[in-house]
Amino acid sequence: MAQKVFIVSLGCPKNLVDSEMMLGVLAESGFLPCDSSEEADLLLVNTCGFIQSAVEEGIDEILALVDVKLAHPEKKLAVVGCMVQRYGADLAKEFPEVDLFVGTEGTQNIGERLQGLAGSSFNKVQLAAPTFLVDSTMPRRLSTPAHRAYMKVTEGCSNRCTYCMIPSLRGPLRSRSLDDLVAEARILAAAGIKELTLVAQDLTAYGHDLGPGSARLVDLLTAILAETEIPWLRLLYLYPVRVDERLLRFMAAQPRIVPYLDIPLQHVSSKVLKAMNRPYTREQVGGLMRLIRDHLPQAAIRTTFMVGFPGETEEDVDQIASFMEEYRLAHVGIFEYSNEEGCAAHAMADQCPDEVKAARRARLMELQASISLELNKQMVGQVQQVLVEGVSKETDLLLEGRTGFQAPDIDGCVYINSGECAPGEFVDVLITEAHPYDLVGELVEAQG
Repeated sequence: MAQKVFIVSLGCPKNLVDSEMMLGVLAESGFLPCDSSEEADLLLVNTCGFIQSAVEEGIDEILALVDVKLAHPEKKLAVVGCMVQRYGADLAKEFPEVDLFVGTEGTQNIGERLQGLAGSSFNKVQLAAPTFLVDSTMPRRLSTPAHRAYMKVTEGCSNRCTYCMIPSLRGPLRSRSLDDLVAEARILAAAGIKELTLVAQDLTAYGHDLGPGSARLVDLLTAILAETEIPWLRLLYLYPVRVDERLLRFMAAQPRIVPYLDIPLQHVSSKVLKAMNRPYTREQVGGLMRLIRDHLPQAAIRTTFMVGFPGETEEDVDQIASFMEEYRLAHVGIFEYSNEEGCAAHAMADQCPDEVKAARRARLMELQASISLELNKQMVGQVQQVLVEGVSKETDLLLEGRTGFQAPDIDGCVYINSGECAPGEFVDVLITEAHPYDLVGELVEAQG
């Protein structure tokens, strides 16, 4: 009889791909996924350790599963991922109930590691320098809806932003081969995927570690478009200085690449950007926005800004507000700087108090809500193509879906309040109502 595994996947889409690969590997070891920790034989948490709030979320999930294990001692509990890579030995002391801790180097053989639990030489905390790179031959069980999936293009990152832990947790940039990525895209296309989201810490760095003449992002996109018929391709995340005219022209000429650019700017003050070790200035950011609007005037641009970085002043925050008002981006996330030990910025002078960070974030979030509402109101009366997700999470009286301008699990959605359609269908929706983050509409066929 097969054993059952209950998995909690925290953090970003890249982490979700790791979780799906682990589910595939565990299936080959006789573990089938289940939806309840009570019925599971194996409890597994794939953690994020990027910032303190993510660590706290991971701790909460571990505590919840420790309670389950204490009530059922026969269950096995494993904790894997970035938080383990960062705090492995400390976690083992804090949570003796956990049977196995594995860092970021463990996705590929988690089954073997679990089978070794009873061995006399078993090491409860298993850490190694990150070198592994996923490939298309690994088994995988998708946890996303059947019509969409993520594909991890690279691992690690070689950008050295002073606030970021990723290089130390995930290692340097490692790009998969073009042929292997195309092979995985074919597999996903054959499974019926309608929307494929390419993800990486820095998608625009694809191939830069493979040497001169190697494939780059546009080459990869060209190959996927030629070798599959997946209707929507989405790109996450694009580093500002590598979004160039070649990429924008290519996107403009390819209707299957959704006109959506997620470009984490982090700030626009030249002074703060320099302290962050982000190699661009306020003027260059403005030039990038104008370049995008020249080539993709209809594109939805998403970015993130960090407030409260050491040395940031109110004038620096004013620059972000002015930028937001000038360029009126479709989606903006505002995050408070988290002073993470191990990052270069941890020892910087002029750390901002928490209440100052919170006030700056609230100010910018309020501004963006008004901008988003205004932009969404412009869509009222338009017919938009929508990929249907299914019954709404808010109420079973509505369906919901997304336009190409809305990324899954990140942005808002379109609530469909009339007509019938199924998950994974592309439908035309007349937008009838706008809110700051969501739209409401009805199927065009329902009008007649």
